[in-house]
Amino acid sequence: MSQDPNALFDQAVLDMIEHSPTGVVPVTPSYQDALNRLYASHQVYANADHKGGHVTARLLARLPSFHAADLPALIAGRIGPGALEANSGVFDRYLSSLPADRRLRAGAFRTKVVGRPVLHRAKHIGAEKVQAAHDLPHTLFLVPGAGPHPGLPGNYLYGSVLQTGDGSWAVQVHDSDDGAALFGAASMQEALAKLQEILDCAPFHMSELEALGFRQA
Repeated sequence: MSQDPNALFDQAVLDMIEHSPTGVVPVTPSYQDALNRLYASHQVYANADHKGGHVTARLLARLPSFHAADLPALIAGRIGPGALEANSGVFDRYLSSLPADRRLRAGAFRTKVVGRPVLHRAKHIGAEKVQAAHDLPHTLFLVPGAGPHPGLPGNYLYGSVLQTGDGSWAVQVHDSDDGAALFGAASMQEALAKLQEILDCAPFHMSELEALGFRQA
């Protein structure tokens, strides 16, 4: 049995949050003190679907993560990054997982999360016609969690593994606003290994990613 005198009450608050449709708890000092302890231990996050509500890590642990369906084949070296499932397909599967009443709000994040395709235009230098570079590899993922701000509807963080202009790689994680965590990698293999760590660790608060070598942006 735990020797923490607050343990039983904190457990009761966790149960209350999970059994509430909005995750709201009373605003009395004892409940707020319990919330502060639960937030500090990353057992509770701000609820992305109900303003002023909360969601527990153990509830988010039941949710799926989303990434390119053929990501294991890329990690195993059976395909190249250009053959990965399109980001729009990953986002569509995330949308389909949500209750109907949250899909419309989640859909408003499509452009921000998936991004716009780059339109390549030929550049003219003298008499030579030089084609612009192809899109750099970029693959989307979504995992349960929160950051400095709540996540996307359904309580999801989103991120990407991408190649940068200098040939190195990066892993980025974002909340629904301007919270961001970044990891620089020297190779695609290193970036994909870091992505696997993220998938294995979810759900999490973005501040916890510092233990994995990320920096907050």
